[in-house]
Amino acid sequence: MIQGRFIAFILGIFLSILAVAMVIPAGMDILYRDPDWVYFGESAAITGFIGILLTLAFRPEEQPTFEVRETFILTVSSWVAIAAFASLPFILSSAAPSITDAFFEAISGLTTTGATVFTDLNYAPPGILLWRALLQWLGGIGIVVMAMTILPALKIGGMQLFRSEFSDRSEKYFPRVSQIASAILSTYVLMSALCGVAYWFAGMTAFEAICTTMSTVSTAGFATSDLSLEYFDDPVIEGIAIVFMLMGSMTLLLFTRLLHGDPGPLFKDSQTRVYVSLVGVASFLMGLWLWETEQYDFFNSLRHGAFAVVSIASTTGFTTADFNTWGGFALIFIFLLMFVGGCTGSTAGGIKIFRFQILFKAAKLQIVQLRRPHGVFVPLYNNQKLKEPEFMSVLAFFALYIFCYAALALSLSLCGLDVISSLSGSATILGNVGPGLGTQIGPIGNYAALSDITKWIIMFGMLVGRLELLTLLILLTPTFWRT
Repeated sequence: MIQGRFIAFILGIFLSILAVAMVIPAGMDILYRDPDWVYFGESAAITGFIGILLTLAFRPEEQPTFEVRETFILTVSSWVAIAAFASLPFILSSAAPSITDAFFEAISGLTTTGATVFTDLNYAPPGILLWRALLQWLGGIGIVVMAMTILPALKIGGMQLFRSEFSDRSEKYFPRVSQIASAILSTYVLMSALCGVAYWFAGMTAFEAICTTMSTVSTAGFATSDLSLEYFDDPVIEGIAIVFMLMGSMTLLLFTRLLHGDPGPLFKDSQTRVYVSLVGVASFLMGLWLWETEQYDFFNSLRHGAFAVVSIASTTGFTTADFNTWGGFALIFIFLLMFVGGCTGSTAGGIKIFRFQILFKAAKLQIVQLRRPHGVFVPLYNNQKLKEPEFMSVLAFFALYIFCYAALALSLSLCGLDVISSLSGSATILGNVGPGLGTQIGPIGNYAALSDITKWIIMFGMLVGRLELLTLLILLTPTFWRT
């Protein structure tokens, strides 16, 4: 039997935390003497009332047995419920012209996608800008905790490779999650503080530094200007963004161990080494292309090329230039980077580097096996023996990812988007990147002009990508609900 009471109790806790978070932008509006603080106050009251009501009404009398099915339900329901209540400030303040747009902005923020339907951000109330950034920051830490605790227990997409002592069994998840969550949160907060101070010293105002920091470390991409980071046009700010986008897209637990005096895992981790190498080579190639095609001088070619590569590979989505004008090679290069993503246990989206590593190992094993059919070969990943269930889990993830990508691309084309927008849009949505290609949803465009049905399809795609596909899609199968 599904533990519905306990699920409602946990949702109540999450909504209560969200209500407290709503007080922060309310205080910012009061500081700037903006009347919109009332809407955040009303949203906090509504959200807090529902949260406390659920917490008190469904408080378990004893520790429940929480199994895999409840974990799936809680994971999906918590993201949907939080997004619904997070959209209240956008609705009450009329910052979003419709409920669809309000929900879109909230989902995009929480999933750290960074696709926006808002325009004229330079004139938006400070509370709204801070709330968008705060949603990304909260979503980022939620993603990391989910990736390091829930997904390994559910054995989704090869995530069992990252099973820790905190998540060895799904029913033990809740009593132990606070241990790993506190370690990750402390690292996340420290990283955010360093990033914010660096932005401030580089010339941003305190408010701009706070909002941009939350977007950077969460690899999300919401900005305080319609021009994104192009608004500042400062190589120093862009350099700071590159560093912290890279850090945000790497496994946060490795930085936690670094802070505790154990730097070895960070430098020995196979996934990290491949990711940094890939980004470095790709940045050089992109910069070389821009210089050879005389887009910029040598320095600015490397500057804009490296920024675009890191921004897309880390699934942040910041922009400093319109890469639609860079030519065919650059566009295809950026399009392919949308699928890559960062490391597992990071705030980045996409397929993740470790899955590509395992896919290549599977292909290599098959080729070697064809040459020596009687040989016995044991593939390793980070000095761990890879077993068949792990191979199959990753291969199944790739197959499902391709299917979801094709389904999204066809759906967007049916809604009237052109070929480039449909193909790049489905990639950027499923990978939680943000900007696509083309003029409509490209680096200088947004999603405001799309129809409501298109936006709901995109929202579903953002959730599917953020929750690692199976976590959400399994709820749509009739067998899941059978006892």
